[in-house]
Amino acid sequence: MGGDVVEPGPGQAAPEEAHRESWELVHAAQGGDKVAFGKLYDRYVDVVFRYALFRVGDRELAEDVTSETFLRALRRITSVTYQGRDVGAWFVTIARNLILDHVKSSRYKLEVATPEFRDSERDDPGPEQQVLSMATRDALLRCVDQLGDDQRECIVLRFLQGLSVAETAEIMNRNEGAVKALQHRAVRRLAQLLPTGLR
Repeated sequence: MGGDVVEPGPGQAAPEEAHRESWELVHAAQGGDKVAFGKLYDRYVDVVFRYALFRVGDRELAEDVTSETFLRALRRITSVTYQGRDVGAWFVTIARNLILDHVKSSRYKLEVATPEFRDSERDDPGPEQQVLSMATRDALLRCVDQLGDDQRECIVLRFLQGLSVAETAEIMNRNEGAVKALQHRAVRRLAQLLPTGLR
């Protein structure tokens, strides 16, 4: 998920090329190209939805957050500038802020809905999903749910969303050293929480 090098399949762009293409779409959208923004939506809607669903645990609310994320992104598209990172981090940051606003306004408890999260996974599992059995994934997601809010969010962003340390630091408003320390503590905690046979 994170640092593994995966050869792109037929019709898939290499990560660097996809990264460059995304920013080209951003620049086109900034020039008023609505088709380009539609392509950005298609490229990142699953990432934003899965992040929102994992954070709020409610499919309907996650759909609302996802819709509002892209509406807000469309209104602010001219303000985003290239900072060496994938534009997906910008969309996730917007979603995160919307969720935080929702939490403040309604005291909504963030929970992980593991069955719904699994339902939202694509039908064509990648190598990571094939390696992990359903039982292992169930156990892992239950353990992630037991982490503190910051540790859980770090694990979601780094390993379930596949973002870099730099992108995770930007989204969480922390420096990279703090994210690495948080990730280290979260992984150690997960190792303690996982049933013995799955460690």
